[in-house]
Amino acid sequence: MNRFFTVLRSAAMAFAILAVAQYTWGALLIANLKTTTLIPWATPVMLAALWVMWRFLSATPTRRHLLRSRPVPAAQVTWTFAAGALSVISLAGLWIVFFQLFKMTPNLIPGAENCPWWTGLAMAITGSLVSPLSEEAGFRGYCQSTLERVFPGSTAVMISSILFAIAHLNHGFFVPKLLVYFLFGMVMGGLAYVNRSILPGIPVHSFGDMVFFIMVWRYDGGRSLVWSAGADSWFWIHVAQTIVFGVLSVMAFLKLRKVSSAPVMPAVARLALGFQNA
Repeated sequence: MNRFFTVLRSAAMAFAILAVAQYTWGALLIANLKTTTLIPWATPVMLAALWVMWRFLSATPTRRHLLRSRPVPAAQVTWTFAAGALSVISLAGLWIVFFQLFKMTPNLIPGAENCPWWTGLAMAITGSLVSPLSEEAGFRGYCQSTLERVFPGSTAVMISSILFAIAHLNHGFFVPKLLVYFLFGMVMGGLAYVNRSILPGIPVHSFGDMVFFIMVWRYDGGRSLVWSAGADSWFWIHVAQTIVFGVLSVMAFLKLRKVSSAPVMPAVARLALGFQNA
């Protein structure tokens, strides 16, 4: 029963953080599109709102512990981005393959297609900050760190990933879409668990959003199903992309685990050792 209420409490925290950020950005975006598309004024307003949100979530030691926003060594940051970026490329290939296997509605921003390029770019950049900050803080921070108190790490990552996929039901109830969101949640949850921090994963999440905003989602409406148009060379290229980059991401993740488990020598000790070897 304690575990059940822990799941409910962690889910409530994650969805509350997500709702505040996403509804704020959604309202600002709609207002911006309705008033003028020439000036992306919603961007600076949302950036200020994100700063306020982050300060609130990390205002006390208890909140900072839940947020899990501690810095990590540079080597972990490097391998985190490598593992995460390779995973994003693999999942982008999987998403495209799914869109050629199953009929699904694309993810679009209503009205954004009529914006000037600079406004569209500002929206894409802002969106690639809103989702990473709110979703990492909510699902991999407050939610997963709470779950890890009563569940093994792998179970906590899986539960937070299921909740993360549920949070994307607004993109349509399509199992292939939800599977990609779940897998991305597993990647980000695993990175947060290994690093004991969400900070190295935020650039990965931003990179992923930019890849999907700019290179994937905008073309989903024009993809043809292989059942009607046949499987062209690009279909098989994306199948290969999914497999090859998936394997590379696993290798990078294993390297990250090795780096993160190595003891970190304090700066003073490194300096002393340097003098001894001089």
